[in-house]
Amino acid sequence: MAGMLRKLLASGIAAKVVQEASKPHNQAKIKAFIAKMADQNKKPGGGRGYGSGPSR
Repeated sequence: MAGMLRKLLASGIAAKVVQEASKPHNQAKIKAFIAKMADQNKKPGGGRGYGSGPSR
């Protein structure tokens, strides 16, 4: 019973997200957000992962 209720709730939320994403003013916000994230990923020195830097 709980699994069915969870799936119903998830599908309702997904439908609302798709409905809101199709509105023109929200599309502009989404495009701006994606452009901002893509720009941040292109900047060098965003963080040091394992293996980067001088060896000891």
